[in-house]
Amino acid sequence: MELLLHYCWKHKLFPLKELQTTDGQEVEVIDPGLHNRHAGPDFFNAKVKINGTLWVGNVEIHQRSGDWYLHGHDQDPAYDNVVLHVAAVIDRDVKTAAGNYLPQMQLDVPATVKEHYEELLREDQYPPCYRIIPELTRLTVHSWMSALQTERLEQKTEAIRERVKRCEGSWEAGYFVTLARNYGFGVNGEAFEQWAYHIPLGSVAHHRDDLFQIEAIFMGQAGLLEVSQIPEQYQRDALNEGYFSRLRNEYLYLQHKFHLEPMDPTIWRFLRLRPQNFPHIRLSQLAQLYYNRQAGLSQLLECKSIEELEEVLKTNVTPYWETHYTFGSTSCKTQKNLSKASLNLLMINTAIPMLFAYGRHHSKEELCDRAFDLLERLKAENNHITRMWQQCGLHIESAGDSQALIQLKKEYCDRKDCLRCRFGYEYLKKK
Repeated sequence: MELLLHYCWKHKLFPLKELQTTDGQEVEVIDPGLHNRHAGPDFFNAKVKINGTLWVGNVEIHQRSGDWYLHGHDQDPAYDNVVLHVAAVIDRDVKTAAGNYLPQMQLDVPATVKEHYEELLREDQYPPCYRIIPELTRLTVHSWMSALQTERLEQKTEAIRERVKRCEGSWEAGYFVTLARNYGFGVNGEAFEQWAYHIPLGSVAHHRDDLFQIEAIFMGQAGLLEVSQIPEQYQRDALNEGYFSRLRNEYLYLQHKFHLEPMDPTIWRFLRLRPQNFPHIRLSQLAQLYYNRQAGLSQLLECKSIEELEEVLKTNVTPYWETHYTFGSTSCKTQKNLSKASLNLLMINTAIPMLFAYGRHHSKEELCDRAFDLLERLKAENNHITRMWQQCGLHIESAGDSQALIQLKKEYCDRKDCLRCRFGYEYLKKK
């Protein structure tokens, strides 16, 4: 309930009665201040008039005034410049570390706000604010979607920065890891990221002109060149075909040459996975992409259109995998290229965030602007999240919209964080 008190103070959603301190002095809130989500008072630089005198300082809010002592504020000098203490229940006086008693005000959450908040928390139909979405103005929806789109890109930027940091500051390696992670298409994303950290790009570069050797390193580092990793019913065929054995022998040579350590293959997931998403297929596509020198950051940074991005990211499998999904298991001959939908996802989750992150890091605004422009030109994703929002009445026109709504679901709806959501704000203040 304390969070709701914060919310009411921040948005000045006060009961329809005069605000007063506990000793009867009139209170007028000129500016609630800047909401602080870190250590220190809850609101910085608030402006409040108490009995006609303007005070500028910090405001602290608690469920009960006694929480001031429970949290140790009476011994913390950081709270000496608090000008007003607000609580739902005033059960004792409070004073600062400097020994000064603070004016206190009891704040009641308006009944309608409390009722609507409880509705949002207990609503089973998803999302909880679905009733008001058709009533929202176009401006409200557009401004919130724009903010969510930026928030999602910022979140992905932070993940990319962490990968670059783990790659000892190499943006080239960070891009490779990001690309690999998204080749997992959700189910094997974590496994592909761990695999990418096991690929020494500096060593592989010495054999970049040999597709067979690249595939040997990629498959070997994935732990997939052990006979034990082949389903028992396919082991004999795999060994008789010869490709597996040649690939394994090549890997053993390269493993010794570069002191390679393969990853734990047990983290790969196959259950309920479509064959075209098997790790073997995706690794072969990555090997072909790397061999064709398309997986480099410099090529990505030169792309200015959707068509150029597609050209950089499109790939197919090596010849063996045109007739196989795993070693020894034959299939009809197909090129097994990346589908249009897969390319779309790679652009949304890899290429565009990388452009944005690189642009932010190197202060190149044109790259950031290009990232937003490409998102607006890309087709929207079609998944259970976007379909749900469409059923609620939201119109989705581009990948920028779909990314914004994915961010809204994961970071706000799933966490019941309605107090930070603009749709939640509209719901709480409705009559």
